This record gives sequence, C-alpha cells and structure tokens, in this order.
Amino acid sequence: MAHPFCHMELNSTDVAKSKTFYTTMFGWNITDMDMGGGMTYSMFKPEGSGPGGGMMKHPVPGAPSSWLPYVAVDDIHAATKQAASLGAKVMKDVQEVPHTGWFSIILDPTGAALGLWQEANKA
Repeated sequence: MAHPFCHMELNSTDVAKSKTFYTTMFGWNITDMDMGGGMTYSMFKPEGSGPGGGMMKHPVPGAPSSWLPYVAVDDIHAATKQAASLGAKVMKDVQEVPHTGWFSIILDPTGAALGLWQEANKA
C-alpha cells in the first residue's frame, strides 16, 4: 500500500473508561502525554507490526465516541489540497504537532472522516 494507515485516534466521551476497556481487552500499554492547556493525549503502540495510536477527550461537545484513522502522506499541504480538489471537505486544515509532524482532517465525498499525517522527518 503506497499510503498506509499509520495512526488510529479515539475521540472518546470518557477517556478513563476507554483506557480501562482497551487495556483489559487487548493488553494495550497506554502512556499519557501532557499536551498543555489541560489536554492529555494517551498514546498506545503495538507490540508487533501495525499502526499505533492515541486517545483523547472528544473535542466536539455532545458528539459520540469515534475512531479516526490517519493515512501517511509525503506532503501534507499537497495531499490536503488534492483531497479538496477531489471533492473532500477540509474539516481541519494543516496543523503542526511540535517535533512530531503535521496533520489535517478531511471528510471524503461520501462524508467519511479521514486524517492525513506527515511525519516531521519528511519535511
């Protein structure tokens, strides 16, 4: 796959409950990262192959918990622009995650949410 899924993100209405479920169900090791401004991002990595991910408090009040997959891209700005030209709606334009990379969030032409991710070392 030229552009594989690289990260899975859970936007949860109850992060503590999600952590308990996924650590018990799958044995995931979860590490909390202080993102500043009162935000905590809880990271998990697979023991073997496959994408890791994270979970956080859902940023949209009243929205249900949901998973958001991210696809690796070589150029976040070009990929976001291309997605829009193909009929996607850009929900969150390119944003930097300091020392890590850049992401954007789109809705494909059918309304499915997808994250795009560019690692910092690909800049």
